[in-house]
Amino acid sequence: MSYIPNTKDDQQEMLEAIGVDSFDDLLQEIPPHLLFKGELELPPAMSEMEVMRHLRTLAAENENCEDNICFLGGGAYDHFVPAAVKHIISRSEFYTAYTPYQPEVSQGTLQAIYEYQTMICELTGMDVANASMYDGGSALAEAVLLACGHTRRAEVLVSATVNPNYRKIIRTYCAGQEISVKQIGWKDGATDLEALTSSISENTAAVVIQHPNYFGHLEEVEEISQIAHQRGALFITSNDPISLVLLQPPGAYGADIATGEGQSLGNQLNFGGPYLGIFAAKKELMRKMPGRIVGQTVDLQGRRGFVLTLQTREQHIRREKATSNICTNQGLLMLAATVYLSLLGKNGLKKVAELCLQKSHYLANRINSLKGFRVQFRQPFFKEFVIQSELPAKDVIAKMLEAKIFAGVALKPDYPDLGNSFSCAVTEKRTKQEMDFLIDKLRELFPKG
Repeated sequence: MSYIPNTKDDQQEMLEAIGVDSFDDLLQEIPPHLLFKGELELPPAMSEMEVMRHLRTLAAENENCEDNICFLGGGAYDHFVPAAVKHIISRSEFYTAYTPYQPEVSQGTLQAIYEYQTMICELTGMDVANASMYDGGSALAEAVLLACGHTRRAEVLVSATVNPNYRKIIRTYCAGQEISVKQIGWKDGATDLEALTSSISENTAAVVIQHPNYFGHLEEVEEISQIAHQRGALFITSNDPISLVLLQPPGAYGADIATGEGQSLGNQLNFGGPYLGIFAAKKELMRKMPGRIVGQTVDLQGRRGFVLTLQTREQHIRREKATSNICTNQGLLMLAATVYLSLLGKNGLKKVAELCLQKSHYLANRINSLKGFRVQFRQPFFKEFVIQSELPAKDVIAKMLEAKIFAGVALKPDYPDLGNSFSCAVTEKRTKQEMDFLIDKLRELFPKG
């Protein structure tokens, strides 16, 4: 087979080197009934041209945000990505770069990470940020582990308004580590403060909230911060980074660790990944942070340079001192966020946030004028809100898809009490015509309204 680089002579030489006569000898430890017997039912071989045509046909079966109007949210958002972002990150010196073990030949990569860390600190108001995590969920779970290790406590309180997928990741991380994960209920679309106050104890390592939360609403972050700190617990947040140019940053209301999903910063939806985990913290927690931190220094000639200042994985230090098994940061996605933030600047990012805020409230007001639909909660929101429907949410979403509209995310699977409700997100990409089109199609579901 032409795509197997080793000849039969090469293979025989390797087998002899390891002391066996055939490849089958390497499979002796596998029970015979588990070995596949017979011929694989593979389709006929195709030329490169035929393969490309076949792949395009398969790809065309996917519904995408280029052909559909997207109001999906729940952790992944259809923001505009400037063409320059893809162009810059596709340059070979960035696209093929991996872990910058040798600073003398990795200055470009290290500087990009350093600039990213600086921007994240400015956005979050925190003291230090790492070189990024795998996604928002893993960043939040790593923050929980840090809090438990720092406080030497074994209980965390997680609001039910945190992304359901994030909560599952937290439980997975804590399973087997004797860390108790307790869920705090919600009231009127935000964390129930009375339930939080009655649940927190001297054994609580951290209080975890999302702001804006999974419903899109703002939490009472200052009060939650006080509740956590009065009991000696850390306060951990998961934030939408774009919201931070309009809302108070986590550092301003006392967050000890701020995390978030960086997909909205110059990264495409990519059908769910790969994504970018934001992780920032107070200075006193720096040496317990997962991942790595790039620092600035000078060489023997006084020239500015960049190095991996802190490397906390087991490959770099003794296993018992490692803070995480995160093997590498999402460097390319981090670079995309850095390019995006550099291109937009402070004013550009603020404009994006303002458009999200204004457009989402325009749509919400129009929803409230429809028969059969209304905005579920009165809580303030940023770019995402919950719509209550008199029809099953899955039926509404399916009907809208017929009109080439991704109407939103049904909430009943994760929040049974919300019944027919679904969440709707509005980014700067959505036009007035698109929003009005959604309203017209929703109105058709109740023609007498």
